[in-house]
Amino acid sequence: MSPVEGRSRWVLRPVSVVVLLRRWWRRLLVAAVAVVLLGLSSVVGSAIWVDRSSRAHVFDLAGVPAAPVVLVLGAQVAADGTPAPFLAARLQLAKELYDAGKARVVLVSGDHRRYEYDEPGAMRRWLVDRGVPASRVVQDHAGFDTYDSCLRASRVFGVRQVIVVTQGFHVERAVAVCRQVGLDAVGVGDDSVSRFGRAWRWGSFRERFAAVKAVYDVVSRRDPVFLGPRESSVDDALRG
Repeated sequence: MSPVEGRSRWVLRPVSVVVLLRRWWRRLLVAAVAVVLLGLSSVVGSAIWVDRSSRAHVFDLAGVPAAPVVLVLGAQVAADGTPAPFLAARLQLAKELYDAGKARVVLVSGDHRRYEYDEPGAMRRWLVDRGVPASRVVQDHAGFDTYDSCLRASRVFGVRQVIVVTQGFHVERAVAVCRQVGLDAVGVGDDSVSRFGRAWRWGSFRERFAAVKAVYDVVSRRDPVFLGPRESSVDDALRG
């Protein structure tokens, strides 16, 4: 082998590596673009689904049609059992609906996975302390997210018609999910806590991605984290 041939081989090897790296870079770039486009289409498609599923089913306090049950979705509770402002605002709406005769029973649904953290218990205490009869407040201790709360209201508590109460940026998704799992649901959203600007903006931003999970939940028809047997507590409260 001549010296010239030897040099040509050594020259070709680094050139081949550069070409290979360029090919891999292009493939990675195409894959990244595809992932971004898929993510954007999922977010946009989920937002359209939420809008169409909840359209004409979200009202203000005065205009919402009556239903036997108002479902209050859980939120953060302080260590001393005090509902955070976002949750207190939801409970205030539920109390006003009950006082106005728009609903006869309040179903409070939240997280009670740990003994020391009890959203439904705190919600019930708040309502009872403000005049809602204890016999008219039913607790769901396994409402770990919106889907679980809606599905358990239907399958565990036997609810058929409901007013869902949550924040304004969340109410459309909540109504959409509840309707998709078989509830005749309408919703009322609270905007009073929009004064907490940073938390409100974060909640509104988070909704864009929570809608994607909501679509997955209703399409997959997954069981709640905890389902449990049928309970008669809502029926008993309505009869009472």
